[in-house]
Amino acid sequence: MAHADTLHVEVVSADRVVWSGESPNIVARTVEGDIGILPGHSPMLALLVPSACEIVTDAGGREIIAVDGGFISVADGRVSILSEFAQLGSELSLADAEREHDRAIRMLEDSDPENDEVGRKLLARTEAQLKAARKAG
Repeated sequence: MAHADTLHVEVVSADRVVWSGESPNIVARTVEGDIGILPGHSPMLALLVPSACEIVTDAGGREIIAVDGGFISVADGRVSILSEFAQLGSELSLADAEREHDRAIRMLEDSDPENDEVGRKLLARTEAQLKAARKAG
């Protein structure tokens, strides 16, 4: 349960709860730009863009989490980040992220323009992973 000086945060992907805990500060990138969320933030719902969310932990550390879009909601001292794909920056290797990003670029370059939605989605996901790996490293 969140205290007056923290928020309860849950980051959920399609297949798992990626991170759950207390945080005094979260920064996420929405379609309207970066947003910082502190305890007492007004209720909101926003669309996320592929990016690296930053969660300051209650212990003073930080978690960097790659998301490929999704939603962020804030209400009653709770923050939910919901994304089809989400991965902790600490689970990412910068070299692997760079390799996957290069693969996504090649896939997009080689794809049929009418069927490049998969390639664009993969490219956005790998860009988020790169950002998270760099921030976490």
